[in-house]
Amino acid sequence: MNLNTFRKELATPHTSIQLCLIGIIGGVCAASLIILFRLTVDWLQTKFLVETSYYGDLAPSIRFALPIIGALSIILIAYLTGFKHYRMGIPFVIHRIKQFFGRIPFRTTVNQFLGGAVALASGFSVGREGPSVHLGAFGSSFFGQWFRLPNNSIRILSGCGIAAGISASFNTPFAAVIFVMEVVLREYRIHIFIPVMLAAACGSVMTRAVFGELQELSFIQFHDFSQWIYLYLIVFGMVLGAIATLFNNSLMLIMKRSNRLNMVYRLLIAGVVTGVVGVILPDSLGAHFDSAHAFIADNDSMKILIAVLCAKFFLTIVAIGLGIPGGVMGPVFVIGMISGAILVAPLGMFVDNPNDLQGSFSLLGMAGLMAAVVHAPLAALSAVMELSYSPQLILPAILVIVPAYVTSTQLLGNSSIFIRQLTFQKLPFTTSSVIGELQKTGVLSVMEENYKVISDNNENLVGLLDNPENTLVVSKSAEEEQIKFSIVGYDQKPDCDTRRITYSEMKGVRSQATLAEVYEILAAKRQGAVFVYAASYEEIIGIITWDILRNNLHKANY
Repeated sequence: MNLNTFRKELATPHTSIQLCLIGIIGGVCAASLIILFRLTVDWLQTKFLVETSYYGDLAPSIRFALPIIGALSIILIAYLTGFKHYRMGIPFVIHRIKQFFGRIPFRTTVNQFLGGAVALASGFSVGREGPSVHLGAFGSSFFGQWFRLPNNSIRILSGCGIAAGISASFNTPFAAVIFVMEVVLREYRIHIFIPVMLAAACGSVMTRAVFGELQELSFIQFHDFSQWIYLYLIVFGMVLGAIATLFNNSLMLIMKRSNRLNMVYRLLIAGVVTGVVGVILPDSLGAHFDSAHAFIADNDSMKILIAVLCAKFFLTIVAIGLGIPGGVMGPVFVIGMISGAILVAPLGMFVDNPNDLQGSFSLLGMAGLMAAVVHAPLAALSAVMELSYSPQLILPAILVIVPAYVTSTQLLGNSSIFIRQLTFQKLPFTTSSVIGELQKTGVLSVMEENYKVISDNNENLVGLLDNPENTLVVSKSAEEEQIKFSIVGYDQKPDCDTRRITYSEMKGVRSQATLAEVYEILAAKRQGAVFVYAASYEEIIGIITWDILRNNLHKANY
């Protein structure tokens, strides 16, 4: 099978071997980039930490200086790549997928890789899922752009890269698939689902080969508890919904208030604030699950737990709000973990040893807070279940996630933090239902290849138009050294026998285009045609008329 046949098969929105193949290739490319990113972060941390992500062992002066040095390094990286390319993270990737078929600019990816590695290594309260999504989308979509695959398949490739990136970052293939479908693509289609699953599997296999089989939260044991505690879980979830709303509102407030500041000042402020708080409460630095769990296990003082929770909350909204390159879900998980450990305390009035439930409530706190912050309940459930390898938490987690989500959305009017960031940054992320449906099909799959190209003064024009073997006739002309193509046909009125030959000039679309681009050209007049070209504008490979487009749009879908 040659490459053109391969592209044509990918242009059709259905499950195919070709689509599965690019899912695997995209997954391998993305996972390789994520593994390199994780190794870079670990290498940086070994330069000053005795144990990865444990900042409490550092001297206070180093804890103060480290985030400031990190901020200066991020500024230098952004200066070298260009501050106008300082767009990154999950909201930016959602925007690129919805508006640009998942094409991720190279310089933003350099910023994300280097800046994200420095941010994670220097103690900022950010997560690695943001860089994982960005790098994963780039790693796979770059492959599609390199081989000039149809745009509809490049969008699927981006989803595959994100799934592989999250899976390679956290060893959670199932949660990665759900996250892509629920948060990024926001649709469930079988022909998309299959390659995304394959990419997530590739990411998990590769990360296990490098970092081992253990899950990120396998050290937390989920213990079953009495069913009467299920009633408390509803209240627990409502409290988490309120915390999530406060978190989202505070983060957006920081972003709005600091918007007028120069990026250099914002990053420096984030570094100084993180350094100052890190001197006082070193356990608030970073966003690593293992170190957070160790802190919870070693501290019985409720005052210290609450202090670190407040510090972690504050450092997260400062870091993310002021533009430190990193993800929001990592620290949200840690905040949820600490919140669960605190909110289990009231049960001490009814049970002998509430500390036995601390691990269970830490996991439930992570699930509930993520669901309410990101508005992805199924992704939150699957992520915590898979991270902890505890399927028995499904029922209790549902009893926490539902009230947390409903409280956040219905009662407090909160919306997804990603949607709020996109709206604030004025990055479009929605399309009409017609355009969205047409973007799923590439022009290669429906174009008419039975046509005849003639010169504009061809003497046999009438014979060609009357020949049933020639479906379409295209006239080629040169005006001011510019080649123009027109579709030729008859303009015959219903009540007249006279036939007049008409020439309708056509615009061209690249072979990578989808039917959405064709619709935008032809929708105004509801007639005419466009031609499809390959590498050169003069290299016509097919024609799409308004009738072909309309028939495809009205085609029944199951």
